[in-house]
Amino acid sequence: MGTTPEHAYPAHWEADVVLRDGGTAQIRPITPDDAQRLVSYYEQVSDESKYYRFFAPYPRLSDRDVHRFTHHDYVDRVGLAAIVGGEFIATVRYDRIDADGRPASSPADEAEVAFLVQDAHQGRGVASALLEHIAAVARERGIRRFAAEVLPANSKMIKVFTDAGYTQQRSFEDGVVRLEFDLEPTDRSLAVQRGREQRAEARSVKRLLAPRSVAVIGTSRSPGGVGRQVLRNLVEGGFTGRVYAVNHAFPDDASTLDAPELGEPAVPARRFVHEIDEPVDLAVVAVPAQAVPAVVADCGEHGVQGLVVLASGYAESGPGGRERQRELVRQARSFGMRIIGPNAFGLLNTAPDVRLNASLSPELPVPGRLGLFTQSGAIGIALLSGLQRRGAGRIGLSSFVSAGNRADVSGNDFLQYWHDDPDTDVVLMYLESIGNPRKFTRLARRTAAVKPVVVVKGARHTGSAPTGHTVPTTRIPDATVSALLRQAGVIRVGTVTELADAGLLLAGQPLPVGPRVAVLGNSESLGLLTYDAALTERLRPLRPRDLTTAATPDDYRDALAAALADDLCDAVVVNAIPWVGDDTSPEPDRAAEGRALAAAVLEAVETSGAAKPVTVVHLEIEGLTEALAAGGIPVYPAAERAVRALAEAVRYAQWRRQAAEPGRVPEYEDIQEAAAGSDIDALLGGDANGDTRAADEPGSGPVPRTSPLDADATARLLARYGIAVRPTLPAPDPDEAARAAELLGYPVALKTTAPHLRHRADLGGVRLDLTNESELRRAHQEFTDHLGKADELRPVVQAMAPRGVDTVVRAAIDPAAGAVLSFGLAGAPSELLGDTAHRLVPVTDRDAAELIRSIRTAPLLFGWRGSQPVDTDALEELLLRVSRLVDDHPEVVHVELEPVVVAPQGLTVLGASVRLAPSPAPADLGPRRLPEY
Repeated sequence: MGTTPEHAYPAHWEADVVLRDGGTAQIRPITPDDAQRLVSYYEQVSDESKYYRFFAPYPRLSDRDVHRFTHHDYVDRVGLAAIVGGEFIATVRYDRIDADGRPASSPADEAEVAFLVQDAHQGRGVASALLEHIAAVARERGIRRFAAEVLPANSKMIKVFTDAGYTQQRSFEDGVVRLEFDLEPTDRSLAVQRGREQRAEARSVKRLLAPRSVAVIGTSRSPGGVGRQVLRNLVEGGFTGRVYAVNHAFPDDASTLDAPELGEPAVPARRFVHEIDEPVDLAVVAVPAQAVPAVVADCGEHGVQGLVVLASGYAESGPGGRERQRELVRQARSFGMRIIGPNAFGLLNTAPDVRLNASLSPELPVPGRLGLFTQSGAIGIALLSGLQRRGAGRIGLSSFVSAGNRADVSGNDFLQYWHDDPDTDVVLMYLESIGNPRKFTRLARRTAAVKPVVVVKGARHTGSAPTGHTVPTTRIPDATVSALLRQAGVIRVGTVTELADAGLLLAGQPLPVGPRVAVLGNSESLGLLTYDAALTERLRPLRPRDLTTAATPDDYRDALAAALADDLCDAVVVNAIPWVGDDTSPEPDRAAEGRALAAAVLEAVETSGAAKPVTVVHLEIEGLTEALAAGGIPVYPAAERAVRALAEAVRYAQWRRQAAEPGRVPEYEDIQEAAAGSDIDALLGGDANGDTRAADEPGSGPVPRTSPLDADATARLLARYGIAVRPTLPAPDPDEAARAAELLGYPVALKTTAPHLRHRADLGGVRLDLTNESELRRAHQEFTDHLGKADELRPVVQAMAPRGVDTVVRAAIDPAAGAVLSFGLAGAPSELLGDTAHRLVPVTDRDAAELIRSIRTAPLLFGWRGSQPVDTDALEELLLRVSRLVDDHPEVVHVELEPVVVAPQGLTVLGASVRLAPSPAPADLGPRRLPEY
């Protein structure tokens, strides 16, 4: 883009960001091609803002100024611009300086920074977003410190710097405030950045959910068609704002839509959005895909804030559609608009002061406390219908979105909104793909700390993500994703039915304080099924109380009241089957019986005053579901479903209690972080043995590694973090093996390191407890006789470790999820049965303890069947040290310790491998930016 080859245009600095008011802007480097754009932008800045920038009247830019502000080397001089609608709205630049404030080059690590924001866009958080991005650019170019000179009267800019959270110093000299601040991110700067991100993204969703005016583009002139259906749903749903019908085929003189079915007043009609004589907040786009670009341009030029694109024919249709989808996002964001869709079903907001039904749903659900996000229109329809039916019009929704291909607005955005939405108590999500798992788990953890987040994940198997979801791929298996969601407090369920089951319970009932469950009802068999289901879900059911088939509503009321008053009970499952009368009994009024039972249950709950969840399982009792819904009591047709929902609530409540007192990441005095960093820099500058490898060009970085470090480099790096690896010595022949054993001391182990035999004692690749030279020589001979030549087997000798349980510890960097720490028992349990537990890095002391205890084979570590318990404290410390290593040094992309023999006292790491690669971009830790799919 008009730059010299040695300083190529850094395209990776381009980013779309959400601003404080919920609109979007593009941030990118300034190029020589921007000269006229810069002049036009500067002409729209007030004289006062110019004075604050240059400390003197500066009405216009000279040709020399324009050249200086548009020509950069992208190393020592960098300029970034914020752009909306193709025009600059703000700029920032830095110039590298030396200790005396003069222009400099590397290795000088300080730069002077300056901003200018158009007056019309001040207060939108533009400068704060630019500061995040210019600071990230500076760090990439080796700059560690910014200096800024600001006039005292320029309080807004001073606030931008002081509120950023960086460590800074302030001085005052010659009538100018000088601010100096380190660019190394701090806990406070990261918290500030994420707080701004949350407020901006929540605001962008709120603008979509609470528009003052909506235009439906593609409304047909006659009944029928998608646009006409959405228009009808808006009007009949009672939308409190203004609605416009838009279609370029309307007659020139049309002012209203001829639509008798919509009643009075008539809906205003326009041929184009720009003909509407007031601002339009939301546009529902119901035109074919090929017509969408012209519609987006019309909306953008009129200042529309958001789009709901219903059209299909995008990424789900193949490579051409995928590029069409990317262009749609680029075009909309260039105007500062957010998009729901394409291929969307729409969105709903049941708030009485909004009543928005901008969707294909024929009815606006009743207001309630559930927030619902889906990536599938079909699933959205099913959930809306099921929740409406089972909630009996009493347990409703606060808001709903079916995002389709979710090319822009995603579940992450709605989590940001629902986190502090006072109208939403429970979040339900149907996801088919997770574009940024690390950010999703971070947002879900924060939201789950205040309200439940229930997720069902479709397309769980590798390669089965819907074609319309152009998201980054992740290598981690679905079981790992599930474990990470659990760590974040997410209630993950397996089916859409379970999603509704859990949501109804959580929306209507208090959280249980423990796993003890009372079971009562008029069917002994149903009580036993409930008891068994509770045991299966690892609850602690009390002995079922059988009220017999002759039980009356009063019997239910008394039994339930007693259970709720019992201090040994944390929750109650009530079972009911229809009453059975004798032959002389009149035909019962089943609906009346259901209402009577519901009244008894509700009376017991209301009078008890106990904050304990109650669920009801019934078989074909008419009227019971509707009557109980009035009190928020969920009803299930099967005991297993009720218990499963209750078990999820128990586990979530336990997580909430633990999250209130989070663990800590311990400090270990013997960790040599700086020395490990130096080792890594040296290793990445060459191969594992120190041979240097030059990069292709200056600034391009070292060549990524593709093979593990050798044994010495691995042991050296791990030792920096207090992780000792038991040494091995090569044994290419019996004589070398004997010499190695003498050095190490008997007893020893002889084992191959050939990849196909490694860790395979069952194939004869390991011989243990060799107590003397003759046994060692015999074992070596048997190796070569039965398994192959010594140069193929690559045998080694290692001193024996104390007996214990063999385990495996791994840490790996996933491009989407970030660093993940894994633990399991070595061999068949982890490799064959998949019995492995996972946690996101950094791991706390509580995480480490839970990691060990969460595998199914954990009893083997704690004295199973009379065996001696092993040293789990030492194992937890090892996990924490590995976590620290990969967290402190993102260049460590893979660590594997196998086997780790955990004895009753201490542990021994017998094998280790480490892979390095140049530090990737920090996942979810860089400046705010919208994803590019």
